[in-house]
Amino acid sequence: MDNLPADSHRSAHAFFCVSLNPAIDIRLTLDELVPGRVNRASAVQRAPGGKAAHVAMALKALSAAPIWIGFSGGATGNELLAGLRSLEIDTLPVPIAQSTRVNLEILDARGEVTEILEPGAAVTESEWSEFQRVFANAFQRESSKKIVLISGSLPLGVPAEAYDKLVSLAHTADCLVFVDSSGLALSKVLAAGPDFVKINREEAELATKVTIHDPSSATQAARKLLDFGANSAAISLGERGLVGVRKGDRLGVHAWTSPLVPKSTVGCGDAALAGFAFAAAAELSFEQSLALAAACGAANCLAALPGRIMHDDISRIKRDVHIERLE
Repeated sequence: MDNLPADSHRSAHAFFCVSLNPAIDIRLTLDELVPGRVNRASAVQRAPGGKAAHVAMALKALSAAPIWIGFSGGATGNELLAGLRSLEIDTLPVPIAQSTRVNLEILDARGEVTEILEPGAAVTESEWSEFQRVFANAFQRESSKKIVLISGSLPLGVPAEAYDKLVSLAHTADCLVFVDSSGLALSKVLAAGPDFVKINREEAELATKVTIHDPSSATQAARKLLDFGANSAAISLGERGLVGVRKGDRLGVHAWTSPLVPKSTVGCGDAALAGFAFAAAAELSFEQSLALAAACGAANCLAALPGRIMHDDISRIKRDVHIERLE
């Protein structure tokens, strides 16, 4: 595969990373997690979190200039915004009364990862209305082509149809919309016709009722996502890469990388979503988009923290991505 595309498209595209349920990520490193016993961590790292934050960080590594739009509340909300700004990621926060949640990632010496995710602060009806106003107004500031990336879970108080509404608002402003969600929020947003959906194997099986055991069955599940309303879709298969399909194409595409030893797989799907969006902005072919996304996901396995992928890792891995076309 060729090197990464030049960033000449940067001034012609705006990326909006949308987070209704952001977080502070805390990573604890210890020798071994023993349930029911006192466990002492050897290292603690705090960082901006939630899927959209990871997507924004990955886009930054790809030389894009993303804008993060999300709820923030309390001291943890302030910490989240300060952390994003320290990474030179622009923010459009919507204040809420309750504090932004904290997610815990426990990483042991064997590479096993245990995640404990808080449900998130409850959002009031007025706060949700304000979010929609800020979201819609954000696009009026941009005359360039716009890509909106909506990812993550829904907090308490926000209706299950929230992502449908955001997709409609974004499409009204001539934005491309990329979605990564699950459960009821995913099933409802598909009917709104997102331009692209990326989910993992478990989420795809739940949404499509297709048992995924290999890339071919993943292709069948991805086609179901198109039947439900998406214009294109990809399913991540962990170390087996990504499978993607587009409406109107007879063949699906399977892209995968050579095996590597991951530090952690948390955020790999978010990095892949950033790769897809960046590829769309650069007008790459669908096969090249899958290759870049696979490289971004693999690069995240080597990153110090979720989303903190390195440009050199992406370029190196992308040169060796394998591509297969599937019925």
